[in-house]
Amino acid sequence: MTKSPRAYILAASSILVLSALATGPISPVLAQQPAAQQPVLTVKAQSNEVILPVTVRDKKGQIVSNLKQDDFTLTEDGKPQAIKSFTSPINQPLRLGLLIDTSRSQSNALEGERSASGKFVDQMIAQPADKAFLLHFDHEVELLQDFTASKDKLHHELDGMSSAKGGNGSDQEPEVRGGSGDDDDSQSRRGHRGGTQMYDAIYLAANELMSSQPGRKAVVLFSDGVDRGSKESLSDAVDAAEKANVSVYTVYFKGEEEHRPMEQGMGRRGGMGGGGYPGGGGGYPGGGRRGGQSPSSEAHVDGKKILEQIATRTGGRFFEAKKKDSFEEACNQITEELKGQYLLTYSPAGGSSGDPGDFHKIALKAKNDQLTVFTREGYFTPAK
Repeated sequence: MTKSPRAYILAASSILVLSALATGPISPVLAQQPAAQQPVLTVKAQSNEVILPVTVRDKKGQIVSNLKQDDFTLTEDGKPQAIKSFTSPINQPLRLGLLIDTSRSQSNALEGERSASGKFVDQMIAQPADKAFLLHFDHEVELLQDFTASKDKLHHELDGMSSAKGGNGSDQEPEVRGGSGDDDDSQSRRGHRGGTQMYDAIYLAANELMSSQPGRKAVVLFSDGVDRGSKESLSDAVDAAEKANVSVYTVYFKGEEEHRPMEQGMGRRGGMGGGGYPGGGGGYPGGGRRGGQSPSSEAHVDGKKILEQIATRTGGRFFEAKKKDSFEEACNQITEELKGQYLLTYSPAGGSSGDPGDFHKIALKAKNDQLTVFTREGYFTPAK
């Protein structure tokens, strides 16, 4: 299939469906079979099986790699579950996404992120079935490189990536594309200089790029955690990652201070709010999912806390790069974690109940209380 010349653009006013990905999404809890020509092994799951990536660390923070399924207890919505398989993913294909914040607030971090990402790609793309994509975001979301096993292609795009320049290499802010531009929200967005469409980037990576991919799936997100101008909400973005079975590893670097409307937690399972924002509508203040903001409502946003929540909900981990040269350390830890993961499968007792889209909370614990288990918090009931 012929792909577009270089990139797909997600403008501030619309979510772009990537036509190059012709395969439709499948249930997020199903194992997916790699193409027949890929010489790899995969976990073969039945239609009612749930697959979890699992990482275990001891009290010193070291990866524990010699455990068996009998070393764990598992519940779904508080009900005990029987673990069907618990295996090492050494031969499982990896689908990796790099999401890099190139807004002006992160310009000082870009060189460190670029160098660390290049070394990370070299370590993680270890077999022909492993593939990665590169996406950057600022006032728009741009896919610089679609899924590829070519390290050279990924390095080429990383080397050419620049801060707050979009895809055309220009420092000028482009006019917001998409839509008629006659509504108040479009006019408001047009008035902003810059932007950081982090939520849109996560949503696009999960929903349009990762959802139909086989094997293990992880995204590494470099940002200060402050979103400015996304069409999707925080909850929508993270829900998309959960539905696509994507673990999001977040790397925080404090950028220039910005102000946005205060996030009130992520509602469900977040312990705060009634749907992500005041008003309980799962979107912006007033209950509308994509409503506009008034400048008078702006308050300081804790981007660090937002990135911590994203990682926790999706089964990834949060890292903080306190210096520009500490990104490599964070990437090394992510590499260690992805290479030391287990894959767990189980069939929900009585089948997955509830309506399509209902969330089922998972609790996986090690019987040895000296060990800490990391996995995603749950899954959504797939459509029939």
